[in-house]
Amino acid sequence: MTTTSETVDAVARVYAQSLLELADAAGGDEKIVETGGELNVIAEMIRDDAEVAEFLRSPIVDSDKRAEALRRIFEGRVSDLVLRFMLVLNGKGRLGEFGSMATGYDQLVNERMGRVEVDVMTVDGSLDPDQLALLGEKVKAKLGQEPVFHQYADESLIGGLVLRVGDQLIDGSVRGQLRRMREELLASGSTRVRAGANDFLAD
Repeated sequence: MTTTSETVDAVARVYAQSLLELADAAGGDEKIVETGGELNVIAEMIRDDAEVAEFLRSPIVDSDKRAEALRRIFEGRVSDLVLRFMLVLNGKGRLGEFGSMATGYDQLVNERMGRVEVDVMTVDGSLDPDQLALLGEKVKAKLGQEPVFHQYADESLIGGLVLRVGDQLIDGSVRGQLRRMREELLASGSTRVRAGANDFLAD
């Protein structure tokens, strides 16, 4: 799955949108979700295997030979729709962008399903299910959308958590609280200094 901080270029999003429309025509929401699952499995395989990634994006590999290899590897293991999609990307020299397209597809599905992706940063990156459920209720009440959480570790936070929703950052960390306290103290001190100066001048 994607993270909210992960951006998808316009071309990848166009391909993802086309695939989503084909999946919808082939079987509605059920087919859309099934297709997304297949894309994520393949994208993960590409991320985890440098040789596979290089094979897919290398301009040295002959397109016809790569298409033959794709059929041999994926035929019968993924849907015809996803295999055809990969073959189209191969023919257009865009297989190297598969991961970005899978991310774009996920984002489009979430938009369609009324979900919102939320990055959750904590010290150890592992809120337990009860904590996530409570957080999910609060986010849903605030945004009116079902959250899809992605957890990350950030030891600099000290404690608490930070949420990222799109380009919006919600800082509930101890680090953030300390920073705000410092800013308030500085602002308060500055105000007192100005007030003292004004009193002095008035005298």
